[in-house]
Amino acid sequence: MSTSTIVFVFLGLFLLGGAYSFWKQKLPMGVVLLLVLGSGMCLATGLMRI
Repeated sequence: MSTSTIVFVFLGLFLLGGAYSFWKQKLPMGVVLLLVLGSGMCLATGLMRI
């Protein structure tokens, strides 16, 4: 695995944790949705590079 793969997967998990935290704090759903979409794209990119 290359370094960029690890970075993308880590970033995706980090953003997913942030989205969960924001959801628990009842912040606006637009912010949560944006974090979930960014997380999904990072995870997909990381998994496709494996």
